[in-house]
Amino acid sequence: MHSGPIMLRDRAKLRRMGYTDAPSGWWQEFVRETPPRTAVLAVPRRDGSPHAAPIWVDLDEDADGEVVVFTCGLDTVKGKSIARDGRVCLVWDDERPPFAFVTISGRAMISEDPDELLYWATRIGERYMGADRADEFGRRNGVPPEVVVRVRPERVVAKIDVAD
Repeated sequence: MHSGPIMLRDRAKLRRMGYTDAPSGWWQEFVRETPPRTAVLAVPRRDGSPHAAPIWVDLDEDADGEVVVFTCGLDTVKGKSIARDGRVCLVWDDERPPFAFVTISGRAMISEDPDELLYWATRIGERYMGADRADEFGRRNGVPPEVVVRVRPERVVAKIDVAD
C-alpha cells in the first residue's frame, strides 16, 4: 500500500486511466432504463455534514429541458434540508462491468400541490413497483407531509466504460 506522495510517473498513469464521457443524451436514457435504478440523494444536514439516502425518481421535461422528480416527506432529513437549503446531488450507477454512473447537482424546488403530489407518487410507484401496484403506492405516498421535489440539473457528470 502506498501512503506517500504520488510520484510523477504515477500521476501520468492516473491521467491515462480517465473515465469515458457519455454521449449527449445518454444520461437521460440511463436514468429512465427499465428496470429502474434507485438514485442516491445527498443533501447537507443543518451542521453541514452530508446525508445520503436511496430514492425513487422519474424524469419530466419542460421548456428548459429535463428535470428529475421525486417525492419525500417534509419531516425527514431530506425534506428539511431541501426546504432549508435546496442544494442536492443525485447519483445513479451501473454496478456491472464495465460500469457507468451519472451524478447530477442542482437546486431542488418543492411543491405541496395535492394533485401534483398524487400524480407523481402514482407515476413513480408504477415505475418501480409496476402498473398493478401504482395506485396503492400513489395513495400511500401521495399525502402530506410528502411533497414533490423537482431538481433542474446544474451540473451533470455522465461516465461510461469506467473499467475499460
